[in-house]
Amino acid sequence: MMATQLVMEQRKRIHPSKFLLWVAIGSIVMMFAGLTSAYIVKRSQPNWTSFEMPLLFWYSTAAIMVSSVTMQLAERAFKQRERQKYKMLLLLTLVLGLLFVVLQWMGFKAIWQSGVTFSGAGAGQFLYIIAGLHAVHVIGGVIALVIMSVKAISTVKRNYNMVPVEVMATYWHFVDLLWLYLFVFFMLLT
Repeated sequence: MMATQLVMEQRKRIHPSKFLLWVAIGSIVMMFAGLTSAYIVKRSQPNWTSFEMPLLFWYSTAAIMVSSVTMQLAERAFKQRERQKYKMLLLLTLVLGLLFVVLQWMGFKAIWQSGVTFSGAGAGQFLYIIAGLHAVHVIGGVIALVIMSVKAISTVKRNYNMVPVEVMATYWHFVDLLWLYLFVFFMLLT
């Protein structure tokens, strides 16, 4: 009875990696809330200049949203111990993540070439800082996906551990939702 109770108590606790991820997500949310709030305050200044979002951002948004679906399916395949399906879906998520980064780069290059830079007063400074910080988080996620993909493809026998897959899926869904928020934010306020 005592051992069963101890096991039940341990199951109720959150894994330290998951706890750390949620603390990090909370911090990131606060950072982006502060930046987007500052954007709203600054845009009321008389010399504010706006810009138009390139079509490429719609494509990058679609890529990251689909990658969130493939990550969820990969997590499910891992739980069901469908190793081949997990590998394929994880690699597809990685490719879509890389596609998102490339499309974002091309979109920001188009914005820069249209004259929206760091100089002057306007949305450019905020756009590059906010989207740049998001890009750092996505690139971190892509690096984690590369590492997980290499481990998935590896022929070395490993212990079955769901935690890294769950942490990766949660993080990837978070950067997806964060981009969706930023995309809608810039579409409505530029």
